[in-house]
Amino acid sequence: MSDPVFFRREVTPTLADIIAWTGAKAPEGFDLTTAITDLRPLEQGAPGSLVFLDNPKYAGALEQTRASACLLSARHAARAPAHVAPLVVAEPYKAFALVSGRMYPSGLRPQSAFGASGVSPGSFVHPEARLEAGVVVDPGAVIGPRAQIGAGTLIAANAVIGPDVCIGRDCAVGANATVLHALIGDRVYLHPGVRIGQDGFGFAMSAAGHMKVPQLGRVVIQNDVEIGANTSIDRGANRDTVIGEGTKIDNLVQIAHNVTIGRHCVIVSQVGVAGSTEIGDFVVLAGQVGLTGHLKIGAGAQIGAQSGVMNDVPPGARWGGSPAKPMREHMREVATLVKLARKSDGRQDKD
Repeated sequence: MSDPVFFRREVTPTLADIIAWTGAKAPEGFDLTTAITDLRPLEQGAPGSLVFLDNPKYAGALEQTRASACLLSARHAARAPAHVAPLVVAEPYKAFALVSGRMYPSGLRPQSAFGASGVSPGSFVHPEARLEAGVVVDPGAVIGPRAQIGAGTLIAANAVIGPDVCIGRDCAVGANATVLHALIGDRVYLHPGVRIGQDGFGFAMSAAGHMKVPQLGRVVIQNDVEIGANTSIDRGANRDTVIGEGTKIDNLVQIAHNVTIGRHCVIVSQVGVAGSTEIGDFVVLAGQVGLTGHLKIGAGAQIGAQSGVMNDVPPGARWGGSPAKPMREHMREVATLVKLARKSDGRQDKD
């Protein structure tokens, strides 16, 4: 069986290059022409590799690593072994991500599975579609009439781009994704299986049955958004569903019709957001959070994992639990329940 390397190194930086890229403090007594040929986890570091230490929990592994260099904060620099060049930066993980992107740029966005350039045989591009120079279309992709796609964008195998959809420049639409009734900005990455712009869940319900409400809105995705595999974003019913600039959405997220998400939000796997909810800028929704419809989540709010949010959340607040409430209140209730459970079991509460 072959043992393929899926991401190939594009550049081999020296310590001096990495210092220039990250602004790290240059270590004394090290040869800055030393080449870095690999990126590894701290505990798997080997000669020629770069590692990083961001979480103090793993500081003990630093003393055992065989790596050539480590990106770390000043407080951990003294723990680096003599053979490890300590590259001191304010944000080690962010610096490591920057170096990773320089060394392995193909890991930053979905790539053509066919290794294609231009429009591949076996794709289906409507004659009324408009593609700028440099668009890559993989086999099996379908691009509908009047669709517009900007330069440097990839439409991967078996993706479907619907009529009149507009996609900006330097985007990537992953394999088997569908994009309908949508306007998409520049540098937007949609991973495999993403569904954009399908029907919202809209019915006029009554005792006689449920009448379908036509979903006549669009999905608007602004610049620099990334959306994970198998996430679904419904088009609006009577207004647009909007995803703000720089927002990052994980795999397996459901965004319902008429939802507005602000700029630079982080939405983690298995979150569900019901219709017409408004989410402010820089909001964090942790895994499996559920939001009911027509809520307002204030800018900078953070919602803990598995929370069920049924009320508006003020800007900057930290909420958790189900039903969700301010985090201190939630944790106090949890602690009270633990004490009651111990008493009911006849155990002495040591607290």
